[in-house]
Amino acid sequence: MRLRAPLDPMDLTLPAGWRLHAVTETGSTNADVAEAARRGAPEGLVVTAERQTAGRGRLDRSWESPAGAGLMFSVLLRPAVPVARWGWLPLLAGVALAHAVRGTAALDAELKWPNDLLVGGRKCAGILAEAVPDGVVIGIGLNVSLTEEELPTGPTGLAPTSLLLAGADDGRANRAALLEAILRGLAEWAVIWNSMGGDPVASGLREAYLGCCGTIGQQVRAVIPGGGESGGEIIGLADTVDADGRLVIIDASGARQAVAAADVIHVRPHEAGLDGRH
Repeated sequence: MRLRAPLDPMDLTLPAGWRLHAVTETGSTNADVAEAARRGAPEGLVVTAERQTAGRGRLDRSWESPAGAGLMFSVLLRPAVPVARWGWLPLLAGVALAHAVRGTAALDAELKWPNDLLVGGRKCAGILAEAVPDGVVIGIGLNVSLTEEELPTGPTGLAPTSLLLAGADDGRANRAALLEAILRGLAEWAVIWNSMGGDPVASGLREAYLGCCGTIGQQVRAVIPGGGESGGEIIGLADTVDADGRLVIIDASGARQAVAAADVIHVRPHEAGLDGRH
């Protein structure tokens, strides 16, 4: 399948100072970049693999794809901002990813908070951020040319899709062009965000994220890891994302609750037992 030809680093124009290491197969690109980070690798290291044997997504879910059918890569960033702001990096990566897919694949992509990429309501990509000494590894897995038969199965929480299945033609489902656009967006947003001390408002990052986030305005069920006072979940209207990157939900009592980490499910009002109140 022509779309699945191996990526050639020579076909890519990388952001200034960034370096790409392309491998045929590895356990996890995140693990590879994390190990390089511990050895002192500078910002801008990118590792991409045609196939991963131990790829992971959020909440320790597996992420697998046939060789050459997707983009699986990880990037090392070393933010020059207070650590308290680093929680915005996965959302920054989501903005770069959504903009790249919209511009390159010409598809109406949006983000499900915090950073699952949806096309037509189905999951097309995920992002996993992991802290390393003095930095963060951003891993992205994007389904590009998977067929219906090749889509992952199991309790992923969302029906999966690929760019090709969602309507991108062969020319726009070009992995090299997509990777180049994503990396360029990551680098550009990182520069702006760093220059503003990691402030998501002053940098324009929060506004850009809200413009990509399809969760806002939806009735949601937020399942919170480890439970908590809410009994493990919050149900209500997703109102906004605050300056800390948390999803703000208005529950049935009208109370506003900010969620920092949760598995968010978009639901219809009657499925959540809601009365449709806003």
